[in-house]
Amino acid sequence: MDPRSSPTARSAMRCVRLLLGCTSAAELLGTVLAEGPGWITGEGSALYLLDPGGMLRLSASHGLPDWAHERYSVVDPASELPAAMALKLRRPYLLSPERTSVDYPNRNTGMGTGMVAIVTLPMVVDERPIGVLALALAHRGIVPRRDLDVLETLADACAHRLAYLLEHAGAPLAPHHGAATPNGVRPGPGPCGDPAAGTAHPLLSLAVRAAGHGAFERDLVTGETHWDVQALRLVGRPAPPDGGPAPAPDLDLVVHPEDLPDVQAALAEALATGGPYRIRYRVPRAGGGVIRIEETGEVMLDVHRRPVRISGLIADLDHGRALDEHPVTVHAGRAAGGANGTALNGTALNGAAAGGTSAAGARSALLLALTRALSRAVTVRDVITAVTDIARPAFGAASIVLDLVDEGRLLPVAHTVYGGPLRTELTRLADLSEGVMQRALARSAPLFSEPARRGRGRGRPQGAAAGTGGPLAPAAWAVLPLVASGRQVGSCLITFATERVFSREDRTLYSAFAGILAQSLERARLYDTHHHRATELQRAMLPRTLPRLPGIASAARYLPSTEGMQIGGDWYDLLRLPDGRIGLVIGDVQGHNAEATAVMGQLRSGLRAYATDGHDPAATLARTSRLLAELDTELFATCLYLTLDPADGTLRAARAGHPAPVRVTEDARAVELDLPGGPPLGVAPDRPYPLAVEHLPPGETLLVYTDGLVEDREEDYDESVQRMLGGLELWARNAGPVRVEPGPALERLADLLTLNVTERRSRPDDVALLLLHRLSAVH
Repeated sequence: MDPRSSPTARSAMRCVRLLLGCTSAAELLGTVLAEGPGWITGEGSALYLLDPGGMLRLSASHGLPDWAHERYSVVDPASELPAAMALKLRRPYLLSPERTSVDYPNRNTGMGTGMVAIVTLPMVVDERPIGVLALALAHRGIVPRRDLDVLETLADACAHRLAYLLEHAGAPLAPHHGAATPNGVRPGPGPCGDPAAGTAHPLLSLAVRAAGHGAFERDLVTGETHWDVQALRLVGRPAPPDGGPAPAPDLDLVVHPEDLPDVQAALAEALATGGPYRIRYRVPRAGGGVIRIEETGEVMLDVHRRPVRISGLIADLDHGRALDEHPVTVHAGRAAGGANGTALNGTALNGAAAGGTSAAGARSALLLALTRALSRAVTVRDVITAVTDIARPAFGAASIVLDLVDEGRLLPVAHTVYGGPLRTELTRLADLSEGVMQRALARSAPLFSEPARRGRGRGRPQGAAAGTGGPLAPAAWAVLPLVASGRQVGSCLITFATERVFSREDRTLYSAFAGILAQSLERARLYDTHHHRATELQRAMLPRTLPRLPGIASAARYLPSTEGMQIGGDWYDLLRLPDGRIGLVIGDVQGHNAEATAVMGQLRSGLRAYATDGHDPAATLARTSRLLAELDTELFATCLYLTLDPADGTLRAARAGHPAPVRVTEDARAVELDLPGGPPLGVAPDRPYPLAVEHLPPGETLLVYTDGLVEDREEDYDESVQRMLGGLELWARNAGPVRVEPGPALERLADLLTLNVTERRSRPDDVALLLLHRLSAVH
């Protein structure tokens, strides 16, 4: 495994080392997000640089919406905005999740930027201000001192690297506007105040031209492509009159037809794994013959390991001397350490017997690469991602529309398969193409555009016209019926920006891809169905709503696991007891399967019966432990049961191996209750549980939760708990005494607590939490 992709490989020292080798503001921000601590979420992060006029200008961002780019692209250091405050105070400036929503609302939707904590860090070198680094954090409260030290160290490393880049013409700090950058980081909308940028770009361009190389970049999110003049000249394409970059020509217009499958297969492998790649192929020349091109580039991944950008160089191996095309063969493959484990060498291109692959073998390699990508897809969303990220760029397609059969009708599976700035037009394309997609499915035969018949209006989606190449009028297209095991799964429309003739081999390739895609979708839909049913079964065993009880306000959340077919045994309950007291239960059965869910249901029923019979928490847990031991199962469970008297606030509690409850006081402190615990239920059925007595004053809040709320594979459990306590304290300070509308306040707090979990790449365990607030005397 590439150490860069391993969560355990992240460390502050490694991140600092990588930062000191970055060459632009966007690369610095991307490195912080990809290599920094996992609690830096990335969404809403930005990097500002001071321009010569003394203004802070947005130089790079990640996950920042367009309205925020427009509104906060330039920040006055004398203002009260967070970036300005960090620079004025020369220390980190933290915004709570509530403040990011209230102070910086989304004017387009009326909602906030999201319940995220944001810290702005000044970048200063030898008393010289450089700019500000703004990072979105998974912290839901105060940032512990040790984490602040890490953040300040990363900001200092960025500041020193930027200072060096500003003083040396080694690299531009601001990439071309509109281009994607490593880890999905977006360049700022304008000048970055980089005095070196004006000289660095010409120097780099001069070096590239001197070596006879052309440069290119491709934004896989928006579909934008740029080739410089030298790259266009190398492949014999006309350069734009202004001498600037131009849209890239389609692969089939550049690459020799016999070599195209090789290039597509190598590109698919590179997109699937990310990182550097090297491909060699032939380019036909207008006057006859071919030249050999070597393309060296890198596929850059975002924080979720999805490809977002390709950039690199192309070189003429024949130095402008066209060769006869017959004795030349092509080799395409990954760079050293890539998918095939070998780098291409300079001797592999001379002679037909030098190990070249046939066109049929190249197409097989492309299908194998696509099959590998689709085989890793578990859910329908994963299949869509593979189609969007790998299949579409590998085919050189402008867009892919995917419809699935649902109760006899074809329905678009998701807008994410369209992507880019033309989503509205492509959604319209899905509507226009519905008829031809249904026709292909009914015939169980693919349909391909036929340029010779286009003028007569035959064989194209409704609304498509000849020669335009727009999103609603594709110049070429293929409609593939998706059939698996004799069952109609859906239909797939692949469009191209330029006209092409589909050869017999091309049609065979697309038909084979349709079969692979259909099988993957059928498997993914079956998984999604089973997972949905299992989740619904588990939810059915939990309270649909919490009872309205006198003297308290309450809120609860439950989130199922997202890994595999795991269904767990987390549960919670809020009980109305006969003597006017309130019972609060939360538990977690060991395991993630149907048995754990069944045991959870039995324990919930048994504990409820013992509690309503009037037993105190200690006796209730003892009886429930004996019940579990008698159920003929090897599973055990952790559990916490407490009772509250709303009249005087008396708490009686017992704990069976479960995390301690947290009390949020009126003076904004979050403390774990010191409850003596016993073994998990079912482990020692004859052992009694100690009973603890505490007090919950009016206006205070109690939180009980399962360990899935705080467990994170990337950090120590105790640190996760401390971070949650800090979040509760920040919420309490900002919310103040909850005297009015305690219900909505608790609901917002429940959202904040679970937001940290929902932002993770995966959720290996279930999450359950229950909040209880004792009403003050005002109520």
